[in-house]
Amino acid sequence: MMIRTHVLGFPRIGANRELKFALERHWRGEIDEAALQAVAAELRTRHWRLQVGAGLDHVTVGDFALYDQVADLIQLFGCEPARFGFTGEESPLRRYFAMARGVAVHAHGPGCGCGAAADGGKADGTREGAPALEMTKWFDTNYHYLVPEFDSATAFSLHADRLLAEVDEAIALPASPKAALLGPVSFLFLGKSKEEGFDRLALLDRLLPVYEQLLVKLAARGVTWVQLDEPVLGLDLPPAWQDALRRAYARLGQVDQQVLLASYFSPLAGNLALACELPVAGLHVDAVRAADELLDVARTLPLGRELSVGIVDGRNVWRADLDAALATLREVRELRGGRLWLAASCSLLHVPMSLRDDPVVEADVRPWLAGAVEKLEELRVLKRALWGDEAAVADALVEARQARAARAASPRVRRLDIARRVAALPADADRRASAFPRRQAAQRERLRLPAFPTTTIGSFPQTPAIRAARAAFKRGELDAETYRAAMRDEIEQAVRRQEVLGLDVLVHGEAERNDMVEYFGEQLDGFAFTANGWVQSYGSRCVKPPVLFGDVARPAPMTVEWTRFAQGLTDRPMKGMLTGPITILQWSFVRDDQPRADTALQIALAIRDEVADLEAAGIAIIQIDEPAIREGLPLRQAERADYLAWATRAFRVAASSVGDATQIHTHMCYSEFNDILPEIAAMDADVITIETSRSDMELLRGFGGEGGGFHYPNEIGPGVYDIHSPRVPGSDEMLRLLRKAATVIPARQLWVNPDCGLKTRAWPETEAALRHMVAAAQVLRAELGRGSPRATGAAESGAIAG
Repeated sequence: MMIRTHVLGFPRIGANRELKFALERHWRGEIDEAALQAVAAELRTRHWRLQVGAGLDHVTVGDFALYDQVADLIQLFGCEPARFGFTGEESPLRRYFAMARGVAVHAHGPGCGCGAAADGGKADGTREGAPALEMTKWFDTNYHYLVPEFDSATAFSLHADRLLAEVDEAIALPASPKAALLGPVSFLFLGKSKEEGFDRLALLDRLLPVYEQLLVKLAARGVTWVQLDEPVLGLDLPPAWQDALRRAYARLGQVDQQVLLASYFSPLAGNLALACELPVAGLHVDAVRAADELLDVARTLPLGRELSVGIVDGRNVWRADLDAALATLREVRELRGGRLWLAASCSLLHVPMSLRDDPVVEADVRPWLAGAVEKLEELRVLKRALWGDEAAVADALVEARQARAARAASPRVRRLDIARRVAALPADADRRASAFPRRQAAQRERLRLPAFPTTTIGSFPQTPAIRAARAAFKRGELDAETYRAAMRDEIEQAVRRQEVLGLDVLVHGEAERNDMVEYFGEQLDGFAFTANGWVQSYGSRCVKPPVLFGDVARPAPMTVEWTRFAQGLTDRPMKGMLTGPITILQWSFVRDDQPRADTALQIALAIRDEVADLEAAGIAIIQIDEPAIREGLPLRQAERADYLAWATRAFRVAASSVGDATQIHTHMCYSEFNDILPEIAAMDADVITIETSRSDMELLRGFGGEGGGFHYPNEIGPGVYDIHSPRVPGSDEMLRLLRKAATVIPARQLWVNPDCGLKTRAWPETEAALRHMVAAAQVLRAELGRGSPRATGAAESGAIAG
């Protein structure tokens, strides 16, 4: 009998977010490349030691990235986009961050704090003003990856020094390294063709020789297993891509290297037979998301190949049911002749480092939870039990059993009053009183906005002063009234800045909020919180998702005081800012003891109460952000209709209690929307704002009914600049994007706004970018010959010539 344990990947930010802080210090010029790389090396060593200490048979190498693992592959395979103008004289790290963060056109001088080179980047050989690579969601997670760019001129070459050096580090530990990287078909699939009519799959035959070279080099370095992730196996793949998998692994199978093919996030479904027939040494499957097909895989995969079972949940923080896992694994072991690999379902990148001793998690909830370190321990226990050494892990099995029983019996998990409210919900609770055209007329009469109204998505920079005040308040060093006064001062400054900039619809800036989900979770029943439950979203951006463990209700208003105060400072419309039910669901660690649809509806009712209170306070515009609604879409087509039905209904339940003259906005970002446009329209928001600048407005095309497709009926604000980069685009660049948008969307429906919230940026770059944005809108108004108030006649319906 052979039982092995491993993980597909491990969190890289560090227990105390050491990587985040080192990155940001490097970007500010406070530490050099060598110092940053020293932090990274220390983190890798620390994480490998945790894996060795848990008895894993292999430590994972290649999963560590300074910004993003897909961006690492762009450099590993020598396919950096030509548009950056790299000369080859720059350091690899400088090129890497140029792709990730863009190269600034610096319109406001040195010392502004925006983190970009004052000369626009020319000193390092990169092209002035090069935007960053497009960023989008990694399948249905809240992790963002950088999208590779391909065209007919794309060439590949191997640059493996960094990866091979990490292999040497692991061997010196000592440990047995298993290299992990994205497979060739998924790498091409997740990229984007940047040339009209070019099929990126045509690049496969250029890419495979580089993978072959890498496998050979890894074998020569003493690596006995290479994990190639092909998560596209969890998608409904077109035949051409299925054939690409056959061709790719037929060729890679000829290299003298053991390949573990890994799929996760979704059932294999129609790709099950394909995955089992590919000529690789082993196959990893997600036995959490695809539990129902595990036995079919065990029976179909040839006995000469290793089966890795992702039995511990790599996407959520709930403690594993070890008894159930052992029952499943014993059955699979019998089918596999005693040979089995155990792992988490996917990379542990998506869970916190550890929750065992978190000082903030309530004592009764803490035993229910498991971070990455605890999941390593669960794998150790399962391995020992399968070996027949249950006595050695008996205490751990009893402890897990007791924790699950306590969670199931807790009176905090189920509430009768919430169940009764859900049951009594009227059938029309998700419908506005009037159709959009009537609402639009009432809102325009009330708001009297100019053509192309300008606004922002909601948040403004979280300055050191704001963060210090919040930290002091949490430590008890500031009393509540002093803290509220400090936040009111910050809100007033944000309002005055917006008035000076000339924005038409203002926001209060969210100075009092730590995170758009955590802030609301802290004020809702049914949520628990952590001190150190950080996970990486992209680059140095980390989030701390709340733990949604029980029925959800709103004990008291959450935002009304702040929004009413901000509206009292100005005559311009002030948006009330809320996070929508699906985003709260997606960006929390959600209970797994009831359907997600039921939990979403409970959250929607809590938000509905807040919307009603904001309207009663005189707020004319209420934004309910849903950046995660596309993220939650099941990867398999057959499961999507059901999700979209309950997800869009939850949004409408949250939004539909208001009168016609109250304008509902929503915001979505960093996802492809064109395949669900009718469902987005069915949310019936009066205005939607979306991320479009990194894609050069490509994401907007579907909203305009291009090619006879779906035509989005309501108003829309396509983002005109990327807030995730320190780069400040000029007004001419924004004007070009707006003109491009206006060829797709009728001018009378267009708003002008950034891609996303501005909390991660500094004030100098924020004000410079918004000044350019307002100027671009003013040029368009002049071209149309209209000012304020916003016209509603037929003349406004035409598109602007580019």
